[in-house]
Amino acid sequence: MAHWSLFSIEKYLAVPSAKSQGNKLCHFFGALCLGVFSLPASAAETTLWSTIPFIRGQDLCQSQDAYGRSRSATRHEMVSDVKDLMSMGAKTQDAAAVIINLDKLIDKQRQMANTGLGMDITLEALLKASLDQIYREVNPKSKKVSFFNPATLLNLLTTLKDQQRQGQLESKQLARISGIAWGTYAYAPSCNNEILLTLHVTLHTGETINFSAKGEVEWAANRIARMLFNQFQATQFPSEVSVNGKRLTLVGTSGPPVCHAPAATTAEKSCASIKSRLPTWEEYEALGMMGDWNGGVSLKYDVWALAGNKVLATNLRNPSPVRDPEEVRGEDIHFYCVR
Repeated sequence: MAHWSLFSIEKYLAVPSAKSQGNKLCHFFGALCLGVFSLPASAAETTLWSTIPFIRGQDLCQSQDAYGRSRSATRHEMVSDVKDLMSMGAKTQDAAAVIINLDKLIDKQRQMANTGLGMDITLEALLKASLDQIYREVNPKSKKVSFFNPATLLNLLTTLKDQQRQGQLESKQLARISGIAWGTYAYAPSCNNEILLTLHVTLHTGETINFSAKGEVEWAANRIARMLFNQFQATQFPSEVSVNGKRLTLVGTSGPPVCHAPAATTAEKSCASIKSRLPTWEEYEALGMMGDWNGGVSLKYDVWALAGNKVLATNLRNPSPVRDPEEVRGEDIHFYCVR
């Protein structure tokens, strides 16, 4: 594969039927992923191709208009509208013509709103801007998900000047990305300026992660960006971290990464069953300071299980947060395991 420009991708996908469009998309990404899947596994950071193609799906608003009511209900509504106009003095023929013209005007407005390319560019820009805004607000030590733009600044400037999508991918550049992202959008059945937005991320391992959100365009893109951030930036289990100069493996639990237990002794036995242990007070505190977005686990104001039938009560620090379980009776006891 020599290279693909965004223009060639859009031209390649510009087919009349939705079925053949889906086949073209799968064929293109299949060819692209042949190079991606041969890459060595990425350790911590995920780098995606800079271009996110968004494919328009079925207009659910029009589907709702067409099939949301029975034929008799639609006919009854139109007859009622004609009667209302006639009660205000309109003739039967004129009343029917008014309703028909109003329907045509609504269809024309929707057609004008959907004319030409643009929504896919808007969605890509909103998603990236929202993701960067989240990173500025959280300000983690390192970014775990980013987009790789292979174009030089000169090529980028030329592309933007020609009002084209940025992005050009060559075979030799596949080694610099971890995967690709693409999405779909459809106008929601509520017909109130909402869209149904999906994003699909395929990594070089073959794993596919999918997100969806429904709402106004900006809100839906922001929601997808936040889910993308949470997925890739949050602490992974298992993973290795450095605590007080020592390597520590965050194992999680036999169930979810962070779990509840009815008693501290139950949590200790659970960790032992997977050949690990509960963190010490110092390890809990150190990982808590790292936080969920820097490889640690936030303590918040929860109660955490310690070895020896003790608990760490983060909101009871005088004289010590290490307490007997009886002192925090009724509180959920959280835990995860380390090795």
